[in-house]
Amino acid sequence: MKINKKKITIRFYAELNDFLPQQKRKKRFVHTFIDRTSVKDLIESLGVPHTEVDLILVNGKSVSFRYLITDGDDISVYPVFESLDISDVQHLRPKPLRNPKFICDVHLGKLTKNLRMFGFDVYYKNDLSDEMIVEISLTEKRTILTRDVGLLKRSEVTHGYYVRNDDPEKQTAEVLQRFHLHRLIKPFTICLDCGNKLVRVAKKDIIELLPGNVRQHQNKFFYCVSCKKIYWAGSHFNNMKKLIKTYLILFNK
Repeated sequence: MKINKKKITIRFYAELNDFLPQQKRKKRFVHTFIDRTSVKDLIESLGVPHTEVDLILVNGKSVSFRYLITDGDDISVYPVFESLDISDVQHLRPKPLRNPKFICDVHLGKLTKNLRMFGFDVYYKNDLSDEMIVEISLTEKRTILTRDVGLLKRSEVTHGYYVRNDDPEKQTAEVLQRFHLHRLIKPFTICLDCGNKLVRVAKKDIIELLPGNVRQHQNKFFYCVSCKKIYWAGSHFNNMKKLIKTYLILFNK
């Protein structure tokens, strides 16, 4: 019995091409199918997570993820638009979360510390399953940061981002730029170890906990009420200040 295959043409734009094999990037290509399926399932079968998509045009008209593809359709898939006004068409991504909070997968420990250094609320544990990450993301309204495309393809995920770089410093710059966080930076307000807020503490209240050289030379201290860690303006503090300054220079270029 001969099976009649159907065809659509499709093109992905801008950074969505990161998920495609080289021969399908930045060009319109033909895709064959047998059974009708949703455009969301089609897009994810080609490797692109739905969390990265903000607009789909089929034959020039905006459609939802539920649209069932039809033989001969011409499909264009776009990421989030930063400068182009598409208010008259159907956005597919949920509105950005008002207060940016994140949850990182188990492979992004260094990125977690860097974002906390900038003052951002990032949930991280090195033993979280995908199910736990999704549950925490939904319950606490956190955006998932991950290097696992499969995690972002889970149907329950509403806010997620695939981190392109594998170098932690480049990852940090990427996330700061992607979510326009540079105006929200509040350095040294979050504990790097547990992610809870730091409070200013008087030297006299913690002096018995300080190493001798720190007692002698430091006078400004911050304290984490959760994990009891104490921070002071030593060499590590100064190195972090230099790193923050470097990122801010990059933003202002």
